[in-house]
Parts: sequence; structure tokens; C-alpha cells
Amino acid sequence: MSAKPTCLIVTSASPQGVSAKSFHQCFSLCSSVFNLQTATPGGKSIDFVGVDESTARWVQDFNVKPYATPAKLESIDGARYQALLIPDCPGALNDLAHSGSLHRILTHFISQQKPVCAVGQGVSALCCATEGQKWIFSGYSLTGPSVFELVRRPDFANLPLIVEDFVKDSGGSYTASQEDATHVVADRHLITGQNLQSTSLAVNNLILLCSGK
Repeated sequence: MSAKPTCLIVTSASPQGVSAKSFHQCFSLCSSVFNLQTATPGGKSIDFVGVDESTARWVQDFNVKPYATPAKLESIDGARYQALLIPDCPGALNDLAHSGSLHRILTHFISQQKPVCAVGQGVSALCCATEGQKWIFSGYSLTGPSVFELVRRPDFANLPLIVEDFVKDSGGSYTASQEDATHVVADRHLITGQNLQSTSLAVNNLILLCSGK
């Protein structure tokens, strides 16, 4: 049996954090298929948000595991990974969306046509990858949180960017379904999910893409 491919899970390290439910689904679905490595800006610990009865125990168990300590995104070599996954991270707008390190990793993934999957507010992390005036995902079809979903955020008025506007302004094609509906777009090696509810379907598509390579 061949060695398992390695998947890099990149999350935000900002106080707005990472959706516990989305991360739980990502980790649970991927752990049997991939060797997993988590990474955050500065290697800061992951702040889980939206922890409820269904995820509280899992988060508690996860936090004491050795692999719960993320690597520094700044020191990650994209060539070592076969897949990249960004869960639903409300905090991504504040750090990943303008991360030079993630830009470098995404540029490698695009050049090698390696699978990339981003879910919900984690899709904003893809916005970091601009070179001059050009976005490296220009010409791609993708989804992400709709304005109707984002407007529920208490900090909506102060959001540094709106994914839908950024994609359209940067040469991408954006679609969304109803609020909280499952909606996933696959274009070449890029898979995006609109929201937390789309996590499972998006990640399963990532697994299919990797197994088909």
C-alpha cells in the first residue's frame, strides 16, 4: 500500500478564530486519508469558535494531542504537501487574506495543479494571492460566503473585504446559493464551499480529487 498523501490544514490565528464544527469535519474526514499537518500564522494555537455540545468533547481531546500544535505558516514548504485545506475561519479576513506566506504556498500549488479546498469564510484566505494587479485564481469559478450570510456578523460594517466582490473584481466567477444551503464549486484543482454547511461535501470532493490523481 502506498504512503498516505500529506494534507496541510491552514487556519487563522486571529481572535475571530476557526469554526469548531467545520474544523472537526475537516479533520475527521481527512485523518484516515491523509497525513495531516496544521499551520497558522506565527504557529499560534487555534482559537475555536462556535463550540457546542457536539464538538466540545472533540475540541478538548484535540487540544491535548501533539498534532494540535500548529506549525508556523511562514516556515511551511508547499512542495512537501499534496493537498491544501482551509476550513471555515471567521478570522481569515484578518490574517490569512493578506498573508505573504500563504500566497507563496498557493502559488506553488497553482503551478503544480495540486488540489486546494477552502470552505466558508476560509475562502477569503485565497484573496492573499495577488501578484501586482493580477489574482492567481483569475478565471476560476468559486463560491464563498454570500453577503446575506456575512451581514449577520456583528463586525460586518468593518470587514476588510467581501469575498463575492473581490472575486468578481479580480476576474473570477462567483456563485452562491441560498443562505446556509450546501453549495460547492469544483473548478480544475480548486474546490470551494459556500459556508459551514458545505464543509463535508467540499472535503469529500478534495479526497476524491486526490485519490484520482
